[in-house]
Amino acid sequence: MVDESGGQAGRGRVLLLLHGMGTSGDVWLPWAPLLEQRWAGRWLAPDLAGHGWAAPLPSYTFAGLADRIARGLVAGDRLVVLGHSLGGVVGLALAARAAGTPVDAVVGLGIKAVWSPDELTRAADLAARPVSWFATRAEAARRYLRVSGLAGLVAPDHPVVDAGLRQVDGRWRLAMDPTAFAVGEPDLTALLAATDAPVVLARGEHDPMVSDEQLKEYGVPVVTLPGLGHNAHVEDPAAVLALLDPYR
Repeated sequence: MVDESGGQAGRGRVLLLLHGMGTSGDVWLPWAPLLEQRWAGRWLAPDLAGHGWAAPLPSYTFAGLADRIARGLVAGDRLVVLGHSLGGVVGLALAARAAGTPVDAVVGLGIKAVWSPDELTRAADLAARPVSWFATRAEAARRYLRVSGLAGLVAPDHPVVDAGLRQVDGRWRLAMDPTAFAVGEPDLTALLAATDAPVVLARGEHDPMVSDEQLKEYGVPVVTLPGLGHNAHVEDPAAVLALLDPYR
């Protein structure tokens, strides 16, 4: 988990950055210099349960993932949440009135809104597979980059990749608990109805996982980021951070 104070620590809201499926909180580390300049106060980038260094859950639900994050927060902090993909759904669950977490706004980036039966079956199959082991870090890194969607965006030797790998007795595996794939399809309509905080849904223009039309069905502001894909926060951190300007 990354926990950093900005150049004007103590002012403004706390920014909570939630990563997507398969990655870890370290995916936000390249944001640090930008946040130092443009975010007043603290920012947090925790590992979701079953990712990075965070312990797994017995079973995965969006509410369960949100509850694990809430336990690590400091009482009294007012939060602005930016969540990517899975992290965006967890952010909405965290902002639900019943959760009791002081969330002032949620920006969900690249949330997959529509799931086909085949996609849900494939996710369940991935969750049922045993952990894969690799003889070398290079092999494990290639798998990590594919699973996380970061292939072509992050170099295999980048520290972000290190956070997603574990070496045990000379063999390598992904840090992620594969059963997290079983979290299922989010009910975005119910999640949005359960929060009073402002919500923005955003996507990269070239994100194949969700369309503008799908997001506009939910009746909240939708922002399309020109020229970017599913991992827009990795491709252009400044463009994504600008989505938070109204909430600083």
